[in-house]
Amino acid sequence: MVSVVHSVDAQSDFKHSLQTLCVGMSGGEKEKIRRAAEFAQSVYGELNLGSGEGVWHHALGMALILAGLKLDADCRIAGLLFAVPTYDAEGIAQVDERFGAAAAHLVGGISRLNSLRPIARGFVAYSLENDGRDPVEVKAQVEILRKMLLAMVEDIRVVLLRLASRTQTLRYYAAEYDELRVQVARETLDLYSPLANRLGVWELKWELEDLSFRFLHPDLYKKIADQLDQTRGEREHFITDAIASLKRELATVGIKKAEIYGRPKHIFSIWNKMRKKSVEFSEVYDVRALRVIVDEVKDCYTALGIVHNIWSPIPKEFDDYISQPKDNDYRSLHTAVYCPDGRSLEVQIRTRDMHEHSELGVAAHWRYKEGKKQSSDSGYDDKIAWLRQLLTWKEEVTDSPDWVKHYKEAAFDEMIYVMTPQGRVVDLPRGSTPVDFAYRVHTDLGHRCRGAKVDGVMVSLNTPLETGQKVEIIVTKQGGPSRDWLNSLLGYLNTQRARAKVRLWFSSRALEQTLTDGRATVTRELQRMGEAGTKLDELAARLGFAKSDDLFVAVARAELSLRQLQTAVHGNAAQNVAPIAKDVSIRKSKAGNGAEKGILIVGVDKLLTQIADCCKPAPPDPIVGFVTRGKGVSIHRANCSNVANMEAMHPERVIETGWGSQTDGIFAVDIVVEANDRQGLLRDVSEVLTREKINVIAVNTLSKQGMARMSFTGEIGDLGQLARTLELLLEVDGVISARRA
Repeated sequence: MVSVVHSVDAQSDFKHSLQTLCVGMSGGEKEKIRRAAEFAQSVYGELNLGSGEGVWHHALGMALILAGLKLDADCRIAGLLFAVPTYDAEGIAQVDERFGAAAAHLVGGISRLNSLRPIARGFVAYSLENDGRDPVEVKAQVEILRKMLLAMVEDIRVVLLRLASRTQTLRYYAAEYDELRVQVARETLDLYSPLANRLGVWELKWELEDLSFRFLHPDLYKKIADQLDQTRGEREHFITDAIASLKRELATVGIKKAEIYGRPKHIFSIWNKMRKKSVEFSEVYDVRALRVIVDEVKDCYTALGIVHNIWSPIPKEFDDYISQPKDNDYRSLHTAVYCPDGRSLEVQIRTRDMHEHSELGVAAHWRYKEGKKQSSDSGYDDKIAWLRQLLTWKEEVTDSPDWVKHYKEAAFDEMIYVMTPQGRVVDLPRGSTPVDFAYRVHTDLGHRCRGAKVDGVMVSLNTPLETGQKVEIIVTKQGGPSRDWLNSLLGYLNTQRARAKVRLWFSSRALEQTLTDGRATVTRELQRMGEAGTKLDELAARLGFAKSDDLFVAVARAELSLRQLQTAVHGNAAQNVAPIAKDVSIRKSKAGNGAEKGILIVGVDKLLTQIADCCKPAPPDPIVGFVTRGKGVSIHRANCSNVANMEAMHPERVIETGWGSQTDGIFAVDIVVEANDRQGLLRDVSEVLTREKINVIAVNTLSKQGMARMSFTGEIGDLGQLARTLELLLEVDGVISARRA
């Protein structure tokens, strides 16, 4: 296990501190670290941080912690020089010149990461118990902050620098009281200790948690500390004796390669278990714990027998997660025993494969420890697992020139994290724009967006955002989105969610206009009939509509004729047309593929009919018939412009027509799709038509100035099938409109 040097003690002797900083370094690296320490002292002088701690004192403490983690020379130098850019405008350039680009890169990274602190502190300052906000929302926001912290760095060592800095701050507060320490402790438990846990930096995690708990709940901390019948050092001495005893017994049965190490429980961990299980201190059996790692599964059960033979097992404190793994596939044997002195001891036994999965396998361990179920965010989990492996292997690969390259390969670059003016962090896919940001915050904010400021500077609405930026949206009191936002070539929208909201806005505006037109038509017709007092909801119900708005829409779209409306007003809607109509059989039209079209011609029997090519009606379109010379009755949609022209010239040849009860044939319709042209567009549109089982019998495409207009003639069974298809076409990337011709 890594031994982290306690910086406060070490700093009392600078010569000794310098020797500690140089442990494991080559001669040239030692000289470089010495020069960095002298340079840092000359820059910092007697300056203090906001906590009251001297800058030099803090920098040396950070560097000692990093040395304890056995990080490389550049990382230790960056710890010493972390604040140089704050006090010297040319600080990073000077670090580059004096100590190399690698150290300067790390110093620049920690400086950038420190800019996150006011935002994190401003949000985490809300108490989860007392701020009145939704705890789920608050926890989700803190989770985004953790991801943002990782995303803001190109080198994971910068995160270790930040963790070392926070550990040093808490150590300072342990010696010097300051009112800020409560706020810093809350931020640490919410943000930094979970990161240390996920990255497997256990020593820092334990210390961050214990010190934070001490500041937040001093009475509870003291109570648990008093209940521990020995100091931490004595507990670890107890663990050492237990390890030696167990190793001897395992060797006697042939298990000589077992790896055994102690897991002394920390005060915060003890309190957490007491709180979660609602038990007293005396019922916490894993205050002291051992972990045993063996080669094979059979050795696990052999070791378990030895443990129960040496010590007395505690009833009901045995769990076999090997034969019955946890949901996250965690496998191990857990038992608790009484030692001869009466103290309890927890023992975990597992194979090396089980241990590797628990510690590194797709972050399963930290999800288990934080009480979370496995999520679909597997990419993020994979990154965490990879970083933990890098940190585990650092001693083997630190000398490799690919060390930094490996860290950069694990960068969290799929998402960006930007902030609202109030400090809330918003996560978006990389490439997102201020318009995407506005719709992510609130739909109405997106609709009324007219401009944006990024870090206080006005930018165009199609500017790609970057992690760490603060975005302010400039809005208008009224209005809606621009159709230009749907043009993918202009780059205003990157997320499908925002694009769908813009399309929905335009669709709802079209529906509102249709509703207004239908209401006006119905009102005007009722006034003409002298029935202005008719109850519209009752009239709608007579015609089979759920509400009056549905009636207005049907009238506006000519799905309901004024003749039907008049009949419903004067009598029962059921006596509308059907009683005076006669079913007729018709010849097969060329679009019918042999199917029968059930059409009713009022007062006429056995009349030849055909579907008009100009408007291609399909049920339940309102239709009319026009008597042709020698070709029977041509069936048109009621709103067909050709019918209007023919009726003006030959009104006597227009006859009332409707669909009969059997309309299960195949009907041809024309579909027009307008979209931003791109490679693969026709393929994607065609896939939708194929998936919806629409047989395309004709297609025509035209592309001009980046815009594509595609016309399809397809065969459908009814307009419901067409409506579904049009909705799916609108979801195809780049499609601006999809409509029936």
